[in-house]
Amino acid sequence: MKNAAVGFRVHSGWTAMVAVAGSADAPEVLHRKIVHLVKTFTYTFRQPYHTAATMPFADGAEFITNARMEAEQLALATIRDLKKQLAELDWKLSSCGLLLASGRKLPKLENILASHALIHTADGELFRDAIRAACRKCKLPLTTLTERSAFDESAVLLKIKSNILKRRIDAIGKPLGPPWSADEKLSALAAWVSLAG
Repeated sequence: MKNAAVGFRVHSGWTAMVAVAGSADAPEVLHRKIVHLVKTFTYTFRQPYHTAATMPFADGAEFITNARMEAEQLALATIRDLKKQLAELDWKLSSCGLLLASGRKLPKLENILASHALIHTADGELFRDAIRAACRKCKLPLTTLTERSAFDESAVLLKIKSNILKRRIDAIGKPLGPPWSADEKLSALAAWVSLAG
């Protein structure tokens, strides 16, 4: 089996997912999908910290714990399903890539719920953490890129100029047709860097 990698760009309650394979110089897209990381795709569940802030503290903490467990289960099921699909096509899912936000460390829950800015950060981190946990459970190495500097970081790692790298990312999505938005492009980039090791 030949190696493949998957990349994720996470939003509140969902993620773009793109799997790539082939050479580190010219990967090809094997699979792309939008994956929900909540069973009920409403604001209440997609923004668990926002929801928890409207509840008594103990209830809010429990709500967040349940949202975290659900997101981890859905992320794990998604990666396991992708592994199976790729194996049927003679590809081995060997690694993952994940786009990160600023990487700001979060304080205690009480402090998060007291700050609207931290609530936004925590909502995103909950779903990124679900992807991290699923990768660990599947024993898949995880490569991370900071979203703001993803192309510059990747250009160094892949030894390709940033502008050329952007053109290649645009090009590998063209055969698929739309959508090939920033979500898919950055997911593909994270997968490509992960595949290249």
